[in-house]
Amino acid sequence: MADSTRPDPNSPEPSPLTALPGSVRTLPQGAQATGVPSPGDTVEVTLRLRAPRPLTPLEVAAAPLTREAYTRTYGASEDDLGRVEAYAHSRELSVVEASVPRRTVIVRGTVAQVEAAFGVRLGLYELGGRTFRGRSGPVLLPADLIGVVEGVFGLDDRPQAGPRFRLAAPVGSQSIAFPEQVAASFTPPELARAYGFPEGDGAGQTIAIIELGGGYRPADLRAYFAGLGLPLPRVTAISVDGGRNAPTGDPGGADGEVMLDIEVAGAVAPGANIAVYFAPNTDAGFLNAVTQAVHDARRQPSVVSISWGAPEKDWTLQAMQAMDSAFQDAALLGVTVLCAAGDDGSNDRVGDGLAHTDFPASSPWATGCGGTRLSLSDGQIVSEVVWQGASGGATGGGVSDTFPLPDYQRDAGVPPSANPGGQVGRGVPDVSAVADPQTGYRVRVDGQDTVIGGTSAVSPLWAGLVARINARRGQALGFLNARLYPLGVLRDITEGNNGAYAAGPGWDACTGLGSPDGGKLAALEEQG
Repeated sequence: MADSTRPDPNSPEPSPLTALPGSVRTLPQGAQATGVPSPGDTVEVTLRLRAPRPLTPLEVAAAPLTREAYTRTYGASEDDLGRVEAYAHSRELSVVEASVPRRTVIVRGTVAQVEAAFGVRLGLYELGGRTFRGRSGPVLLPADLIGVVEGVFGLDDRPQAGPRFRLAAPVGSQSIAFPEQVAASFTPPELARAYGFPEGDGAGQTIAIIELGGGYRPADLRAYFAGLGLPLPRVTAISVDGGRNAPTGDPGGADGEVMLDIEVAGAVAPGANIAVYFAPNTDAGFLNAVTQAVHDARRQPSVVSISWGAPEKDWTLQAMQAMDSAFQDAALLGVTVLCAAGDDGSNDRVGDGLAHTDFPASSPWATGCGGTRLSLSDGQIVSEVVWQGASGGATGGGVSDTFPLPDYQRDAGVPPSANPGGQVGRGVPDVSAVADPQTGYRVRVDGQDTVIGGTSAVSPLWAGLVARINARRGQALGFLNARLYPLGVLRDITEGNNGAYAAGPGWDACTGLGSPDGGKLAALEEQG
């Protein structure tokens, strides 16, 4: 794979380069080398910078900061920005964007230039019929930028995450007109009533939705909401790093995720604005979509719904830390972040016989959303158990291998990890709701009425609930976990398991504190 026209990143440099902690990547198992990118190809690289001072729990517990106060206190310093820009200039890289509140610098250069600037060797690889640009080993930077720069993203453009939804039946045979294909199916408003959501439509709120592929068709949205007798929410597509609303016509692909997210959140809170941030499915795209949503001063989302994820083992440490830091930013600004906990049980589709949690749901600054199987009679809940479907799907959940036990879970009864060594760590999920596709959500995707489940549906359902509560109380709830854990258990789910972990009274690693309980959640409206 050697190419004599490309500079050797190991050759002597004017400033010796040092490995950036947490930046090591390994190639996916089974990836086949197919060549190298052209030295003149253009690459955009995202650098995430440190905050001027560390976050304290007391500051999060206080009232949300204004965007101006946040930028003054936690935005990137001009000195740090200047040092990064100077390094980019020294390596003949162009600065595309430098954001103080997002603590982000995006630079652009040729393959040869970025290889030299970051001490990496890029190759082309094929896996599963898809070619990607990849790297292995650490990213290198000058010693004086270690600590200033917390992460470097975008050198590698392998797919970072997958959607967390499950079809109730094969594409082409899953119409709502054929209810025998599923045990039961529900519209989002039916679920809102069953769970006792407070009255309201979320007017005045903006729900941000992160998407890493696929798209929506306005005609489908008009037909869906008209069928529910609801007004059409205002939906806006926002491009991040060249991502766009690009429906593929495949309801079993990413379109299913996009439409599920919009329709569930919009049907629960039809008065809210829906802002959909489309980004490439890379570590850089995912991070930039989140930071752009959190720091969107124009739309000012009060809640972010994320239904994409991957096992912690598939992320670099720098990527998890950068995303976790972005969620801390959200907490300071009073923005709630909700993440699907995964659809493959405690193993999270890794297949190594160990338990794994899904990220970003395992971030201590996110509210992880697990899944249940639900039965209703005359609109009332008669049974709700852990989702563990016969088809192999099951709610994600467990104990993080990366993040320690957060303070708010100290008294929750999080067990040691089921893995050897019994690590004590962040417990996932925090909340739950119906996710079994056999008791799934009625939605419309690519011209088809269909039933979809998965923890992907739980995140936008809770997002709609948070938007309703925010509108009613006239102030954003912000970091939800800090408010939920003192309330105690919600609708407690005590039956079932997800593989390595079983449900029981109180918090558990299948359904967290439980599914929504309207009576208990009403207390959130009274909190300051």
